[in-house]
Amino acid sequence: MRWTKNEHKKFNKGEYSNFILAGDIGGTNSSLGICGVKNGFSKLLVSFSFKSREIGSFHRAVNEILRLVKQEYNISATKACFGVAGVVSPDKKSAEIAKLGLNLSSRSIIKKTGLKQAIFINDFQAIGYAVNIIKKGQFAVIKNGIKVPKSNILVIGAGTGLGKSLLVFDKNEKFYEPVASEGGHTDFPAQTSEEAKLVEFIKGYRKIKNVPYEQLLSGPGLSNIYLFLRKSERFGRSECTKEVDRSSYNPELISKYRKSDKTCRAAFGMFKKVYAKFARNMAIDGLSLGGVYIGGGMAPKNKEIFDREFIKTFEQSSDSANILKNIPIYLILDRDMGLAGAGFAGARMLR
Repeated sequence: MRWTKNEHKKFNKGEYSNFILAGDIGGTNSSLGICGVKNGFSKLLVSFSFKSREIGSFHRAVNEILRLVKQEYNISATKACFGVAGVVSPDKKSAEIAKLGLNLSSRSIIKKTGLKQAIFINDFQAIGYAVNIIKKGQFAVIKNGIKVPKSNILVIGAGTGLGKSLLVFDKNEKFYEPVASEGGHTDFPAQTSEEAKLVEFIKGYRKIKNVPYEQLLSGPGLSNIYLFLRKSERFGRSECTKEVDRSSYNPELISKYRKSDKTCRAAFGMFKKVYAKFARNMAIDGLSLGGVYIGGGMAPKNKEIFDREFIKTFEQSSDSANILKNIPIYLILDRDMGLAGAGFAGARMLR
């Protein structure tokens, strides 16, 4: 397993009462890191990023990172919290990451590593926990608004899949508690004739009966939109088109040529509108007056889609326009927020 190490700040390990191994295991990219715990709160100290497909044996990856931090920093961790892009059991002791073919359990990890405690949470729950400790420089303002203190907050993000979590303020603990969700698998409600045609195209192409939002808002979703437009031949062909076609409609290439190829540009235009509608629907559903935070792997790489048209679509509503106009929207820039959030959750749950 090859990784990239990132020391977040110089630190004195004596400042912390204990340490937690945090994990952010996604469909494409993953990371493991060490968080120091002080007064019940955690701080990400060092992280190791790698491609998810290179994980191989999960417990070996855990042991390798534990060995490295012991060797380089003389830090030992016996507790771990892993944010995973998959289904987590109610007791947080097992998780299934279908896109990687991984079935993980606390019992197995504890048996095969030096850990004594290990739990799993949803990856967007982890990002939700990180909102409690997010700082300037780790996010950008997409849309100004009137943030209502202690009101619900929405976290969403497209990447290999589509994630969502609603944050509810805990008056006793005095921090936001994220609620696990599979909102990305809710059905996409087509509102125009073109969206209806897109839905029917995806049903036939993917051989599915229902089309969830994730089939439009994700890397594979962008490919679906591109192929739908490509089949129509309305935008013609270019040298870029040939390369994208040969790649089996690789979303990274569609992104690369979004400014120079008409089909790629149109695909991003439709992707943007669907993204804004999803944000709007989820914000209304959760009455997220505390704001909307957008994360995931695709957003920081394609910042320009969060423009005036995105905001206009977000605010468009027959019944809730006044509410939506006041909701601020933020773009999460720090790719380690999920890792920091897993550490925060571990510090709260594994005492």
